[in-house]
Amino acid sequence: MQIKEFSFDLPSELIAQEPLANRSDSRLMVLDHGNRKLEHKRFTDIVDYLEPGDCLVVNNTKVLPARLLGERPHTHGKVEILLLQRLDADRWEVLAKPGKKAREGDRVLFGGGLLEAVVEEVKEDGNRIVRFSYEGIFEQVLDRLGEMPLPPYIQKRLEDKERYQTVYAKHEGSAAAPTAGLHFTRELLEEVEAKGVEVAHVTLHVGLGTFRPVKVQNVLEHEMHAEMYRVDQEAADKINRCKRQGHRLVAVGTTSARTLESVADKDGLVEAKSGWTDIFIYPGYRFKTVDALVTNFHLPESSLMLLVSALAGRDFIMEAYQEAIRQRYRFFSFGDAMLIHDFERKAATSACAQGED
Repeated sequence: MQIKEFSFDLPSELIAQEPLANRSDSRLMVLDHGNRKLEHKRFTDIVDYLEPGDCLVVNNTKVLPARLLGERPHTHGKVEILLLQRLDADRWEVLAKPGKKAREGDRVLFGGGLLEAVVEEVKEDGNRIVRFSYEGIFEQVLDRLGEMPLPPYIQKRLEDKERYQTVYAKHEGSAAAPTAGLHFTRELLEEVEAKGVEVAHVTLHVGLGTFRPVKVQNVLEHEMHAEMYRVDQEAADKINRCKRQGHRLVAVGTTSARTLESVADKDGLVEAKSGWTDIFIYPGYRFKTVDALVTNFHLPESSLMLLVSALAGRDFIMEAYQEAIRQRYRFFSFGDAMLIHDFERKAATSACAQGED
């Protein structure tokens, strides 16, 4: 399986540069992959595709304002640092740009000295290990000095940090947003729950590796970066009740889907646990617990394209993307959304739950 099979040409003007004024005003392409049928809707119409007893699973990770702009104290050379992973209280693995200004032993100051980083190690992959020093509480200093780590294809400055957070974001730790969840407002979630759909919260701290293009030609040679996840008992109970009663599990975003597939057993049931996952889902993978997926339109040749192709089929996904381009959908983090489901599977599940053949 070659990664070039998951490539497409996207006009640059279709890359969304800023969020819509209202989160739920985005468009929604509905893919019924059982019948190979496409529909064009608004995101608020998603309620019509959910049924009482279904479980909507969201990722409640919170994005750190992880982009820090600093300078070297003597030369005043500009250095940008992006926080990737906390190693202990004051040590982080980071990306530094330009790397030549962040060698071992180098110091970088932020906010005129409110925060200082010393490079302790340069890793083989080019990432740095730095130790921070500061007065007070690190999270408060970071909130004051840090910027949201928007993807490089977004050129416009984000004025409101909260627009790169989901409305249910709770646990800080991500270097990027679980963007499928950005479409939900609190009011829309209340409407979903009023219909009898349960909402379960899981956590997966999103690393930048999730969004990077696959750099090997043979898909099977790609290695995913590990990311930390947590599924608590309340979420596990909701998910398992849904599955045992024959209803559908609808993952909001590929990060929620990867979390669920990482903890599910062969019967699609999950247990409360936490850990690290590097699960790689590509065509040929058989989903154990995820029945439907809410997702955005992804970068070509990315692991995310492979995941959605595993659920709906590569040919159907590529057809849907070409239709999205023709219909001028907005792509990537601040873009429009897609619901991938199988109407026939839904109908069969409902019949089974009612005791029919």
